[in-house]
Amino acid sequence: MARMRDTTPELEMRARQLRQELTPAETVLWQALRRQRIRGVNFRRQHPLTRFVLDFYCPARRLCVEVDGEVHDQQAERDAERTAVLEAAGIRVIRFRNEEVLADLSSVLRRIRTALDQQR
Repeated sequence: MARMRDTTPELEMRARQLRQELTPAETVLWQALRRQRIRGVNFRRQHPLTRFVLDFYCPARRLCVEVDGEVHDQQAERDAERTAVLEAAGIRVIRFRNEEVLADLSSVLRRIRTALDQQR
């Protein structure tokens, strides 16, 4: 299998590992996103891109959806830098907390639909 553009074999291996270790919130969101269930577009889970592994990525609309747990409370600066790098490359990033996905999935999906519509 050919390497994805601008990634490393180590990053691709990490992405494969993360696909097997989805958090409960990521699993719930993946069930809603897979198989073109939102706006008829495809999402990829744990997608390696440049030096990052994106939780969910829609290449057709260049939209990244990140699901953040408690660990992200201690790495806000790192997350902001990551978002800035992705946005500079033309990729919109939207973030949700684990609790938000688990408690109010319909609101999360509504916000993703809105983001997809804005990325046309």
